[in-house]
Amino acid sequence: MAKNIPAMFDHRLKLIICLVISMSTNISAHLTADYNNISITILGSAVAKGAVCLDGSPPAYYYVKGFGDGVNNWVLDLEGGGWCASDDFCATRLKNNLGSSKYMNGTHEFGQIKSQNQTENPDFYNWNRVYVAYCDSSSFMGDNIQSETGINRRGARIFNAIMEDLLAKGMANAENAILAGGSAGALGALFHCDGFSELLPNAKRVKCISDSGVFVHAVHLPGADRRANLFAKVAAYQGIPVDSLPSSCTSRMNSSLCLFPENFIGDIKTPLFLIETAFDQYQLGSHYFSNGSAWKNCTEHLELCTPSQLQVMKDYGIAVRQTLQEISDTTSVGMFVHSCLRHGHTYESSGWDSSYVLANKTIAQAVGDWFYGRDFFQEIDYDNELPLFKNCTKLTASTYDPSLYA
Repeated sequence: MAKNIPAMFDHRLKLIICLVISMSTNISAHLTADYNNISITILGSAVAKGAVCLDGSPPAYYYVKGFGDGVNNWVLDLEGGGWCASDDFCATRLKNNLGSSKYMNGTHEFGQIKSQNQTENPDFYNWNRVYVAYCDSSSFMGDNIQSETGINRRGARIFNAIMEDLLAKGMANAENAILAGGSAGALGALFHCDGFSELLPNAKRVKCISDSGVFVHAVHLPGADRRANLFAKVAAYQGIPVDSLPSSCTSRMNSSLCLFPENFIGDIKTPLFLIETAFDQYQLGSHYFSNGSAWKNCTEHLELCTPSQLQVMKDYGIAVRQTLQEISDTTSVGMFVHSCLRHGHTYESSGWDSSYVLANKTIAQAVGDWFYGRDFFQEIDYDNELPLFKNCTKLTASTYDPSLYA
């Protein structure tokens, strides 16, 4: 009987090992599927500081800790979502996530610059990763203490409260840090860039990234007054303090014009990287074309575009490139400017690590090289053979036939 004990023990040990391997495999598969699905943090303590969403609910963010050699590195991404500049318009946001944390998702799927996938995001995958939810509609800049209408406009306080909370959670010890944002969030990142850097005086590197945040004034193009009026209304309604804008800009022009990045980027001292397209779909549709349905038909089927629409797009692309070229000539700003019809890049993996290539680099590679000083990247795509946007098959249904536009 004793002779059978080793065989029985060996058999049972094999069963146990198989069970452990099976359990480990299941756990690994679960983590692989969910490691970028991050739970929300509702910052209830911010309410006492007046840092609240449009409806008065607490602000929120999504956060996951860094690991390995990224444990003291931080990347913060500010969500975008346009602006509201009147009680009527802001009231429409009180019942959704752009005006209330009550309607925000309990989890958020992290990807791109916030992805924990090393292949997709080789330079920042193991950093502390934060996605700051947007519920103030002022690019995190408003501070209008009047709330008789029941609509709160406290974007600047939201930003400050969340920064305080993250500093207490370890960001104060950051060795490397990035403040990024997309669209209206990118405008917020530009506004707060230097202030964010000042919060981390002991960090080795602090830099900022703007994704589709250069909203151009383009004074010589149609709708320039309308674009200026939009930002003037946002500044007034949201109570954006004049002293929060660069004095070097406000001393030269009306303070509301200092919300256009082209008028203040030259005053930003912190290293900056711009991810843009010469044909921003949101700006074209919302700031240049007045007929939304005609614009939609045009961009989805270029052969339906009228000559005037085509000319507007051509002129717009020229204006964007010229604006960015002027920025590149006067500041040490990194940039990746392509020619596809698009708005926003870092919220989809196809925009971050595969769809665009300039100078043989993807956006992820260009940003990584720029951040770590491996290579200063500054590329603006000029393609004289395609005066309109290129056919980016992964991102738009538009077609391009040069014979149609000769």
